[in-house]
Amino acid sequence: MINNKIIKIALNTKNVGLTNKYNFKSNLKNSLCGDKIELELIVKNSRINSMKYETESCVYCEASASLLSTKIKNLDLTTAINELNLLKRVGKDEKLNFPRHFKDFEILINKNNLKRINCINLPLDAVLKALR
Repeated sequence: MINNKIIKIALNTKNVGLTNKYNFKSNLKNSLCGDKIELELIVKNSRINSMKYETESCVYCEASASLLSTKIKNLDLTTAINELNLLKRVGKDEKLNFPRHFKDFEILINKNNLKRINCINLPLDAVLKALR
C-alpha cells in the first residue's frame, strides 16, 4: 500500500510543465516499468535555478520528481551532482547516510519501497544525464 505522504508529495505539481526555457534538458524511460520523464533545468552561474518536468509514470516516480524539483533549486552543480550520486547509492546500501540537501528522500528511499527504487531513481538519473 502506498504511503499517504508519498501521494501528497506526488500531488505537488508546482514544477510540472515544460517551459521550453532551459540550459539543460533530458528525457529517460525506465525499461523495467515504462515510466517516462522529461525535464528542463535552468542553470545560471553554476547554480540550478529551476527544474521543470513532465512524467508519464507511477506515483513513486512522480513523488521523486516533485521532491527533487524543490530540493535541487539553488544548489551549485558540483554539490547537486555529488549528492545525487550519493543519494542513488543510499538505496543500495542502508549504512550510508542521506545527503544533507536530500534528507527528505527518506520517505521514498527505504526498505518498504526498495522494489520501486528504479522508479524513484528515474528523475535523479534524468538530472544527472542532463548535466553531463
